[in-house]
Amino acid sequence: MRTSVVLGVILSVSAFGLVGVAHSDTAVAHAETGIAHIETEIARIARIEQLTPTRSAVFVDSLSMRREVQVQVLHPASAPGPRPTFYLLDGVSAGSESGYTESTWTQNTDIEAFFADRDVNVVLPVGGTGSFYTDWRSDDPNLGVNKWESFLTRELPPLIDEVFAGNGTNVVGGVSMGALAAGNLITRNPDLYTGLASYSGCLDTTAPYSQDFVRATVASKNGDATNMWGPAGDPDWRNHNPSGNAEALRGKTIYSSASSGLPGVHNTALTLEGVTAIIRGGPLEALVYSCTQAFESRLEDLGIAGVFAYRDSGTHSWPYYEDALHDSWPILESALRR
Repeated sequence: MRTSVVLGVILSVSAFGLVGVAHSDTAVAHAETGIAHIETEIARIARIEQLTPTRSAVFVDSLSMRREVQVQVLHPASAPGPRPTFYLLDGVSAGSESGYTESTWTQNTDIEAFFADRDVNVVLPVGGTGSFYTDWRSDDPNLGVNKWESFLTRELPPLIDEVFAGNGTNVVGGVSMGALAAGNLITRNPDLYTGLASYSGCLDTTAPYSQDFVRATVASKNGDATNMWGPAGDPDWRNHNPSGNAEALRGKTIYSSASSGLPGVHNTALTLEGVTAIIRGGPLEALVYSCTQAFESRLEDLGIAGVFAYRDSGTHSWPYYEDALHDSWPILESALRR
């Protein structure tokens, strides 16, 4: 998508793109003035709020979503770029614990500190609960307008590259619900991404139980998945199955992790939250483990290489996602440096 910039603010935009991610009064001034004019043909940045020296909140007026959408960007404090970008999606809660003021990744992991000294942009959408970050065919009475694929693949990347010195090389990843979403984004838009990271996600929706799982996930947030991909048997379900569309992953860097569901090193707290992580997160992660094995088998049948990290213990919970993020980075970094 061609990015058009209002001529009168080109200098302000360029200054922010190079040094605006540094914590300075000048950068903040640019963020509050000229940045509002950066736009594509279908979206524009309304404003940027610098939260810390290495994290900024970007508010985008999205035509496809028909509202203002916030994404937060982790970035180096002063490195001028250009640099690659890692788009990282949330799970079903999508930051609801904070009232959708930030990603669950920044709430529950050390992701900001982990990436603080790495020369990469990390883009974290805020919100999208129960949406699977896809383009829904119909507006949902409870979940509203969801055109996330259009937003994430057409509207957002040129804006991020312009403001945060992106070099056009992208990797996409996600956790749980967001992992399936990331798998769909890369298989449906293979020219946009060089790699995929799936953290405790089910990327094979061939089996009826996995489609039921998707429906139940949407329903848990009072949405109706029929508004998303249609009724059971609709071709849209096949069109959003990363395993079925895995040929598009040929030549991509792939990392996928899953745990057995058995209590592990992080399941030691004798609290209600700790017990819930075992009772609910154990069976869910066991299902993910099975899905991940099916996805690996599919790639093997096609002769497509991938890194699959299986753990003998661990539940569907954030401490294990953080471990997987750390483990995946050397692999993803190679995809981002292409």
